Amino acid sequence: MSSTRTLVSPLALARPRGRALYWTVFTGVVLLFTLAFLFPVYWMLSGAMKSADEVTRTPPALVPERWHLGGYTDAWDLMELPTHLWNTVVQATGAWLLQLVFCTAAAYALSKLRPAFGKVILGGILATLMVPAQALVVPKYLTVADLPLIHTSLLNDPLGIWLPAVANAFNLYLLKRFFDQLPRDVLEAAEIDGAGRMRTLRSIVLPMSRPVLGVVSIFALVAVWQDFLWPLMVFSDTGKQPISVALVQLSQNIPLTVLIAAMVIASIPMVAMFLVFQRHIIAGISAGSTKG
Repeated sequence: MSSTRTLVSPLALARPRGRALYWTVFTGVVLLFTLAFLFPVYWMLSGAMKSADEVTRTPPALVPERWHLGGYTDAWDLMELPTHLWNTVVQATGAWLLQLVFCTAAAYALSKLRPAFGKVILGGILATLMVPAQALVVPKYLTVADLPLIHTSLLNDPLGIWLPAVANAFNLYLLKRFFDQLPRDVLEAAEIDGAGRMRTLRSIVLPMSRPVLGVVSIFALVAVWQDFLWPLMVFSDTGKQPISVALVQLSQNIPLTVLIAAMVIASIPMVAMFLVFQRHIIAGISAGSTKG
């Protein structure tokens, strides 16, 4: 019978003094990590409720003398947050839908249809991951400013965000790796029953791929929501800018407390989405590491 070696021996835990010391250290470590993660959130939430003097005071005021909720209402009105939040939702939703459709189709084709030169194509796609994102900004901008063949500008248009987001090599590879691990018996049974490629993808592969589709969805939405440089280059029209760009562009003559409140409001959708779909994220990551 093999025994498991632990940091604290069972004999020490059996003693009252050892047990008390263990729980004291354990509780202290948990509280320390909880404080380290939650204090920045509290500091941001409370910073919007302080007065301007309290925010810039040295040493800083941990608790506001008076809780002012006006910072959030001022941020909502002065910085036109509803307009910019809606712009962000439109841009993120379109990029997510197009990425989900095209990346899923490409990954399914490379994994199950096995086209000619499929490995060469996959190698070329993965090679783009080695190119820094900053090196692609200028070529992307020139392409979006004057779209080849049709010579149309996509500046100040959501398509300028949607189309570059479709070419996501990481999400495509993540989907392909998941499709590679799907049981072939199930797909062969569907083929014997007369299901075509599209029917197999729609009725069998996609329902089995919900965990990894959830992970790809989170990655796609967060990437567009937090992006700053590319939307700044695409949208010169202030009324069409997403929240990440608007917070910087409109922060010049805005009080610091109002700006902090706007940042809190802008972060709520992503935090809420993570809390709602965290089980799907964990399930998708674990599903991608197991074989069917």
